[in-house]
Amino acid sequence: MNHALTLDDVAGLARARLSPPVWDFVAGGAGDERTLAANRDVFDRVWLRPRVLTGAGRPGLGTRVLEADWAAPIGVAPLAYHTMAHPEGEAATARAAGERGLPLVVSTFAGTAFEQIAAVTAAPLWLQVYCFRDRATTRAVVERAERAGFAALVLTADTPHLGRRLRDVRNGFVLPPGVAPANLAPGDYASPAAHGRDELDPDLDWSVIGWLRSITALPVLVKGVLTGEDARLAVQAGAAGVIVSNHGGRQLDGVPPTLRVLPEVVQAVAGRGPVLLDGGVRRGTDVLVALALGADAVLLGRPVLHGLAIGGAAGVGRVLDILVEELTDAMTLTGTGSVKDAGPALVREQW
Repeated sequence: MNHALTLDDVAGLARARLSPPVWDFVAGGAGDERTLAANRDVFDRVWLRPRVLTGAGRPGLGTRVLEADWAAPIGVAPLAYHTMAHPEGEAATARAAGERGLPLVVSTFAGTAFEQIAAVTAAPLWLQVYCFRDRATTRAVVERAERAGFAALVLTADTPHLGRRLRDVRNGFVLPPGVAPANLAPGDYASPAAHGRDELDPDLDWSVIGWLRSITALPVLVKGVLTGEDARLAVQAGAAGVIVSNHGGRQLDGVPPTLRVLPEVVQAVAGRGPVLLDGGVRRGTDVLVALALGADAVLLGRPVLHGLAIGGAAGVGRVLDILVEELTDAMTLTGTGSVKDAGPALVREQW
């Protein structure tokens, strides 16, 4: 594990550890996976414009999001069933993130109890919320997370049902034995796609933000925003912030990569709340590019499960350390003294 120098190195090690169907469930996207590929490829179309002799010194990576201090502008994105990658699941992930002062967004479909996750970290925990047809189920999950000390809700708005993920269809994917949502009532969760069709609410509109705010004191962010129009509507509906996300290319194939629409969303939000980005982040330079184009922070998805698969909490820690080290290097070599110093002048499109 210590010989892994990049997140792609970690991914290669993880693929050898996970069964082919589980690997495909983690790695795959919707349709022809054009959006999945574009999330990464778009970062290769941006160049950094370093400034020299800035006197910036060692860069400051710390940032503040929703009144909480993060050691770096990096958090762990919501990912279902960490227990597919390692028996300790989300508890191992939380321990690694917490030791580094980084937040974790916990999925509604976490394989580990919220209380167990909260017990091993002092870093911010957010709950990713799927809204079910049965609002009582959603309310119970939210209230349990709030009692456990979670600090915010992340409403996933792009999932009236799961996208058509052809790798899973071909594999007839079902959850491995012993993997189940630890914070939901017992039920039939074996097929994530079938459960999503049956139980997720396809009729959600912007009023759901008001409903969530009526049942909890926690701030609500909206995840899945890809247009300026929806960013404005989210803020008008009472969202505390937005996350630019296409669900890692796992919902609708053919939507744009998140980095491409980030400036549009930032402009629409206009400083009325934090704007985060996920999708395709694999290098410290990717983080810096996202910051330069207006993101307050990024959320890291699949590489976290890769790290978990190769070494539990230590593997997740290795992934986070690589990204933070690369970001530090990129900021130092571009003369960027702090997260707030990253701006549009730092980047240009490929020529």
